[in-house]
Amino acid sequence: MSKQPYVLYVADAYCGWCFGFGPRLKEFEAANGDRVDFRVISGGLFVGERMQPISQYPHIPEANARIARLTGASFGPAYEGVLEQGTFVMDSAAAAAGLAALRSQNEGQGIDLFDQIQQAFYGEGRSLSEPETYVRIATASGLDSDRTKHMLASGEAAQLAQADFGMARALGVTTYPTLLVITESHVHRMPATGTTLEDLNRELTRVLSALESAA
Repeated sequence: MSKQPYVLYVADAYCGWCFGFGPRLKEFEAANGDRVDFRVISGGLFVGERMQPISQYPHIPEANARIARLTGASFGPAYEGVLEQGTFVMDSAAAAAGLAALRSQNEGQGIDLFDQIQQAFYGEGRSLSEPETYVRIATASGLDSDRTKHMLASGEAAQLAQADFGMARALGVTTYPTLLVITESHVHRMPATGTTLEDLNRELTRVLSALESAA
């Protein structure tokens, strides 16, 4: 646990609800990044036996429609083509490794990097198992594309992804998106999807004020 409180976003790159929550989360970080750090880890939604072709999850189109209605999220035509074809295999471990390879170079940029990863899939229909996806993001974000490739090829990023999964399990997180405020001794769960920016700001202020009073 960190001595300084921080906001931890536990998400999965193949989670449509996380995609819908992304714009609100970025607003929340922009409004509060000057008083608390924001970090992101991957939870591991499609791993093991759940790593299946997208057609094996027939609920996804209906869920996407609900996400769009609730959050205003727009799923791109290229992604819709991937969904219609149905053969693409969602591998959350590969996506988590990609995030880790990028995030390790600038942890403070993590929320934005995760958003770019989700845009690559849900907006552009790109595979999150392909190293080139993360090379493109690294280049666009001013990160080291060669280091990104090396971390993915060497297995270093995969180890970091497994550490993410372990941390998510240790925190008791089983659904995504999950937003937590973490302190040296406490874990406070924040509201997420469907929450207004004002309510998020108010809740964070309440938690931080309570911590100050208890210090």
